[in-house]
Amino acid sequence: MIRRFIGITVLAATIALPAVAQAQGVPGGIERGSREGDRAAGPVGAVVGGVVGGVVGGVAGVLGVDQRPRFRSYVVERHVPSYHYGEDVRVGAVLPEAGVTYYDVPPEYGVHDYRYTVVNDRTVLVDPRTHRIVEIVE
Repeated sequence: MIRRFIGITVLAATIALPAVAQAQGVPGGIERGSREGDRAAGPVGAVVGGVVGGVVGGVAGVLGVDQRPRFRSYVVERHVPSYHYGEDVRVGAVLPEAGVTYYDVPPEYGVHDYRYTVVNDRTVLVDPRTHRIVEIVE
């Protein structure tokens, strides 16, 4: 019984992995991996797919690896002013509501739920609801 459970889990992860690799970021990876895993192997596959999707999404980030240099150039070309932030600029840091200008990410980057800004000369993607940094674009 345990071997069968492990076999189903491995099968679900194997089937879900290519689909999850296309997901953007941890939340998108978890959601898509769970959905694909559920289709492939039911509830067990959903759990495994969600975990695998979160890991893959975390590695890929919100912007795809191939999009980062192009997006960084896009921001630099616009001469977006840098906001001075007195704390460490890191994923998870919450920026203030006032004083920071948040900009829409152009549609060609496929990032609809986030905004960007420049903080301490670093381009960051921010969740506009919470003002939390979700990715540093370098």
